[in-house]
Amino acid sequence: MSTRPWFASSLRVLVRESFETIILALLVFMVLHLSIQNYKVEGPSMEPTLNQNEYLIVNKLVYLRFDPAEVIDALPFYDGGADETDRYIFHPPVRGEVVVFRSPRDQSRDFVKRVIGLPGETVEIVNGTVYVNGLELVEPYLDGKDNTTMAPVQVDQGTVFVLGDNRGASNDSRSWGPVPTENLIGRAWMRFWPLDHLGVL
Repeated sequence: MSTRPWFASSLRVLVRESFETIILALLVFMVLHLSIQNYKVEGPSMEPTLNQNEYLIVNKLVYLRFDPAEVIDALPFYDGGADETDRYIFHPPVRGEVVVFRSPRDQSRDFVKRVIGLPGETVEIVNGTVYVNGLELVEPYLDGKDNTTMAPVQVDQGTVFVLGDNRGASNDSRSWGPVPTENLIGRAWMRFWPLDHLGVL
């Protein structure tokens, strides 16, 4: 009795299952690659919240945007009269969130800072105290204040004003102005290394 038909059938099943496993692994890889990224903290600018050489997981989907005009153009019988600004699928940057972004001065460098001012707001610093639209900003994450003073800065649409938590050692929007939201890579979500600092931000 020949075993070839059984062997050929088993081989086909093995090849099909292997192919399905590879496809599934590639899909999982693609989803993870598009949704999260790791980031190594370099420098003391976010102390005490983040320390040098800590590793973060960055949520890249949270600030995902779409252009309403492009969506409407794809609908042949609908004229929605959408504005020209992008919309966020989940939510726009929120004050207090720690974000990773491409440097406005050097797109090859990534920075991590905290969102302080939102589009349309005015940010001012007087002797280390931050004021947003004339109101003092309560910042419990700071470990002391410096004596920085900055004249009022208007945060334009499509930008956010960011500061490091360690104001005396941070290069941030005080130096190069608000950051375009298109430069945002994502929100710092979790610290995963070293293990004794593991936790959600």
